[in-house]
Amino acid sequence: MGRRVYEVNFKGCAMHEVCVDYSFSYGAYRFVEKITCCNGDLCNTEVPDYKLTPNGKKCFTCEKENCMKTLNCEGNENYCFTATKNQTLKGCASKLICSYQLNPFPGANFSCCQGDYCNSASSASPALLLLLVPLLISTLFS
Repeated sequence: MGRRVYEVNFKGCAMHEVCVDYSFSYGAYRFVEKITCCNGDLCNTEVPDYKLTPNGKKCFTCEKENCMKTLNCEGNENYCFTATKNQTLKGCASKLICSYQLNPFPGANFSCCQGDYCNSASSASPALLLLLVPLLISTLFS
């Protein structure tokens, strides 16, 4: 699955509080914001490098209704996320998004977790429910 990259660079003056570095990705989409700050006159000659390398973390992602696809997280994406509104989105996110609950999907229920593949499907799997059927039947008929 190929990714389209749109790079936008700005230079200017800003308060130190806006110096951030975060990203999130799901499926074929990745959003990276990297605001690098410096001190001194005309110190902003370099363009921040937005290219990220895989970090070993793995999360589930969705392609249409199939949320069992896997995604290799990159850069500082150390969390998995799930966002649900009209559809479900799953992927990787950096700590800044998850720690401050900077929901990149306004209006959606958004949650983060740590650990590989922690944003899996529902907590009660169909296999678990099948195991409970005999217990339920024996309880009803005893």
